[in-house]
Amino acid sequence: MSDSVSPLNTTPSLYVVATPMGNLQDITLRALAVLTAVDVVAAEDTRHTQQLLAAHGIAAHLMAAHEHNEQKAATQIIARLEAGEQVAFVSDAGTPGISDPGARLVARVREAGWPVVPVPGPSAVAAAVSVAGLEHGGFHFIGFLPSKRAARRARLEALRGQADALVFYESPHRIIECVADLAEVLGPARELVVARELTKRFEQIERLPLGEADAWFAADANRQRGEFVLIVTGAPPETGLSAEAERVLGLLLEAVPLKSAARLAAEITGASKNALYQRALERKAADD
Repeated sequence: MSDSVSPLNTTPSLYVVATPMGNLQDITLRALAVLTAVDVVAAEDTRHTQQLLAAHGIAAHLMAAHEHNEQKAATQIIARLEAGEQVAFVSDAGTPGISDPGARLVARVREAGWPVVPVPGPSAVAAAVSVAGLEHGGFHFIGFLPSKRAARRARLEALRGQADALVFYESPHRIIECVADLAEVLGPARELVVARELTKRFEQIERLPLGEADAWFAADANRQRGEFVLIVTGAPPETGLSAEAERVLGLLLEAVPLKSAARLAAEITGASKNALYQRALERKAADD
């Protein structure tokens, strides 16, 4: 293959290749070309990657590169680059190095002076944000929160005033306790987007107030299964409600359910729906 049509650099390089999160059709033409052309594919799970390659008719030499052997794998990859080989790196799904193995490997290869080339494609962060409807656009990617409750809550406390939306990853066995802490620390009025099993058969995307998330998960045990991206809208501006907004909210609370009262009051007065929802919760708690 001539240099003009080769998907690879003339200099030996490490190619960080994004692979499908679930739907095999999401792989890019460039990713297929690179995986076909390289001398070796370093993979988080060689058996998983072998299935992906076989599905696309690619026969490649595989080596293991996961979180438990990342430093050793980096040394082996650097040796291959020094020998003139081209190397691709893939994680099990999505883009490597984003809450996945790869960051230390990439750093080692760069420090050794070899090019590291991104081959972009599927990303759970980008997929979830694209369907979240974030009006202000900005977001702060956190990844996985600490598994211990005290550490998790401390991390959330530090993020509570962040104006941009917060994006988290979470696993099924911690999703309930994580969402409970999100509601308690960040407040029940903020909106939560639950993106579950993205691009897979049971993909589900739901947007609801944090205060209603616990009941939503409890309503169907299947909603607690799979891999999750959670997006929480940013902290509302710290401005008090006007007297008119308070008056309208009070009248509506006497006639309609709390959530509807906050929504209608926002439409009537132009005040923040989140701020009105939070104020409605405070008034309800004071009345109980």
